[in-house]
Amino acid sequence: MYYPYFRGKQFELITMRESASLFKTAGFVPIIEPVQESLSGLKRTLVALKDAKAEVVLIVNPFHGNHAGDASDIQDLVEAELRDHANVSVGIALRQSMSAADATKLHAAYSGNPRTFVHAGFTAAANLAVSLGNEALESRHVFFEECCGKLYRKHFKGAERVLLRDGFKKRTSNREYPPLESFSDLHATFGEEGMDGFGDFLMVGDDYSESGGPAYAVVIHLTCIDPAKDDEMFIHHFKSDRHDTPTDPAGKFAEALKKLVAEVNRSGTSIARTAAVEEFLDLQKRRHFPGLGYVKKLSMAHHIETLALYLRKG
Repeated sequence: MYYPYFRGKQFELITMRESASLFKTAGFVPIIEPVQESLSGLKRTLVALKDAKAEVVLIVNPFHGNHAGDASDIQDLVEAELRDHANVSVGIALRQSMSAADATKLHAAYSGNPRTFVHAGFTAAANLAVSLGNEALESRHVFFEECCGKLYRKHFKGAERVLLRDGFKKRTSNREYPPLESFSDLHATFGEEGMDGFGDFLMVGDDYSESGGPAYAVVIHLTCIDPAKDDEMFIHHFKSDRHDTPTDPAGKFAEALKKLVAEVNRSGTSIARTAAVEEFLDLQKRRHFPGLGYVKKLSMAHHIETLALYLRKG
């Protein structure tokens, strides 16, 4: 039902490992696009998901990162270790530069695994549907909403279809984030779109970069679902007060965390008291700064649990 899209950086992989049991119980299926040269963290994550009996989609021809030009290491990993893992679906990224013949060849190369097509700029949908025939209906199809309209998606009607929306509006600098803004309604409307599931890029966004610059402001991104607004999802951007220099990230984190705690404790807040929120509260109590990567990990974990709680009620 829910397909969070991860690019496989360190704290994204850790988030997946720590969320493996929740993925299984909630029926969530993470999609991993491996971007780091070393595959050791990815292997540990796949083992954790396997042990939890959680399903995962592993893209074997990534768009970004160290394996974008040569994905042989990932394909070797699938061949050597994942052929007998029923919970691993091979993800085939469909880019603008690919032809229907290219896509069909990759599909045939992994006939021993469940397969998922990830449509992101591909232009030969009609030809691919014809080339695959009935096999198009046996594969899962994940569509980047920005480049896959209804006319495109209709070629795969009858198959399992997932719509992927980037709800995170990334700014040039952290100081530009508003206190609160809309994130998505897709968790509540994917059925209206004729889809079987939905996905997003959590609070990382689809824009890919190898590393960020110095943070002049520290921001904690936290999503919530507001029942008073038709269950629309919003995102809080709790910002530090200071944003003039890149110094003192720990002190700036404390400033942002103070605002988060005030909102969480506010009567009528829409923020769910997830395990990640409880950890944020504990960090303030202990006056501890765990590092910005860990903060992002908590935000991602909170987002996943928020959706699990919402869909459980439904």
